[in-house]
Amino acid sequence: MSNVSGLLGLAQRSRKLKYGDEVIRAVQQKTAYLVIITVECGDNMRKKLIDKCTFYQIPYVFMEESMMNQAIGTWNRKAVAVLDQGFAQKLHACLKG
Repeated sequence: MSNVSGLLGLAQRSRKLKYGDEVIRAVQQKTAYLVIITVECGDNMRKKLIDKCTFYQIPYVFMEESMMNQAIGTWNRKAVAVLDQGFAQKLHACLKG
């Protein structure tokens, strides 16, 4: 998991992550290559994100909230959209495999 934390931190510093309402917009505009949803995310938000990702064919994965927030250096984020294809592929491989 330290590899995932490092990658998320790099993506954060290179401004390739979106949070909050921007996640939904990034999915709809197809600028997101991966959506990371926290396990602690609320049911309504989780369903909305999964439905949007499925409709627009954007992959999504789940991650612990504390690990994600520590990696990106902010608190209370429930979902992030990764806007870079390279970061997205590597993160997806690490979190799925």
